[in-house]
Amino acid sequence: MWIYLGLLAAFFLGLHNLCKKHAVQGNEVFPVLLGTVTSGFLLLIPFFISSLFFSEYTQKIGFYITPIPWETHGYIMIKSVIMTASWVLAYQALKHLPITIVVPIRSAGPFFTLIGALLIYKEQPSFLQWIGFFLIIFSVLLYSKLGKKEGINFKRNKWIFAIIAATLLGASSGLYDKFLIQHLLLNPQTLQFWFCWYTLLILIGILSINWFPYAAKRNAFKFRWSMIAVGVLLQVADYFYFKALQDPDALIMLLSAIKRSQLIIAVLLGGILFKEKNKRKKLIPLTGILLGIFLILYATHL
Repeated sequence: MWIYLGLLAAFFLGLHNLCKKHAVQGNEVFPVLLGTVTSGFLLLIPFFISSLFFSEYTQKIGFYITPIPWETHGYIMIKSVIMTASWVLAYQALKHLPITIVVPIRSAGPFFTLIGALLIYKEQPSFLQWIGFFLIIFSVLLYSKLGKKEGINFKRNKWIFAIIAATLLGASSGLYDKFLIQHLLLNPQTLQFWFCWYTLLILIGILSINWFPYAAKRNAFKFRWSMIAVGVLLQVADYFYFKALQDPDALIMLLSAIKRSQLIIAVLLGGILFKEKNKRKKLIPLTGILLGIFLILYATHL
């Protein structure tokens, strides 16, 4: 069951990436990020209020936000810091790079998650799973060659380094999620609500320094409907992802790889909607990434 929940998360993440590209085009990254996190937080507030005043009903429908100790708040705040840094770097890179380059580089996340899963959680991949992971990494390298044809030098372009750093931080957050869900026994909605809250505080602090005081930056900001969509779609995707992690048999290394199937939406539809170049050539490494994911999924059923 956790595999199918992971695929649902991937579907909504693919839609989320398309909306995110639309939201950041020609816009300041920080206020866009604040708007998307705010929209996700507003989606969760009714569940928080219902948990306070209608706890029995909220528990019955499965969306009860549980009271947690201060120590647990500290652990969630750490996740907020990690993911805020990852999002800021990723949004900046997405603003300056084609989505068909950014998304595949982030698909290397499962490789970094694999290393952590082996060292921290002692997860043991099978032979086919090893092949699948390395096939994904090889396919990402093919994307780097295509990027040069679009005037992107992978050794000198600072946004490439930004998206790589964002990917590393995202992989770290994924490993941390397993600790929060399986060891601290947080349910998805509780983690999502407090994560959004602390992330909002961090972003407001950042914008108070580099955006709110400057009228020119505020006037240049353009609100788009896609900002709301990004926040809502991310919360839906995270809910299915965290529900999958609640399964004690779930392997974070496999879930991380399964989430990469969002490439089907992000690369194919993104290439069409944003009219990016070399769409057909990008299908070759895309096929390699999907084949790697298939091998991982196939190996779990042997």
